[in-house]
Amino acid sequence: MNENLNTRSSAYKAQERLFSALSAGSFFILLGLVYVINLPSSLWDAVFDFFGSLSIARVPTTGIYLPAPTNPMAHTVLYSAVFQFCIGLGILQIIFLLLRLMMNSPISKTAETMGNLVYWFGAGYLVTTYLNSTANTSDWFVFWAGILVILGLSFVARAFVLFAKRK
Repeated sequence: MNENLNTRSSAYKAQERLFSALSAGSFFILLGLVYVINLPSSLWDAVFDFFGSLSIARVPTTGIYLPAPTNPMAHTVLYSAVFQFCIGLGILQIIFLLLRLMMNSPISKTAETMGNLVYWFGAGYLVTTYLNSTANTSDWFVFWAGILVILGLSFVARAFVLFAKRK
């Protein structure tokens, strides 16, 4: 019986190493694709311009001050790349979810993948909705509030998968 547990444990570890390698490799491929898709614009320059434009701004209707770009709509090239990256990661999460289901991965890993899927598609939706060519400082803060909501939804999605398995 102990040998059976060791065999199952080593198979699980090998499977998780495979998922780790696939995740890392696809992440770097996606980064390269997003960079190439956005040529001739320089994403490197767009990132530097974005961080160079950050200043402290007042969150509307509060007394709280947080970092925000001085002109959010000046960074549409970067926002477009972030959107593409989010959607790409969302698609990868669908593929990983299908692989996890086919390979009978532990439910905790399947739930994690489901939560990631919800997060990346949700973040992509928020980027295209709030950080577009008409973005202003108020939209910038609404975007970050939305990210918190999406993060919460991803945890709820993860919990639903875990709960469904218990039944």
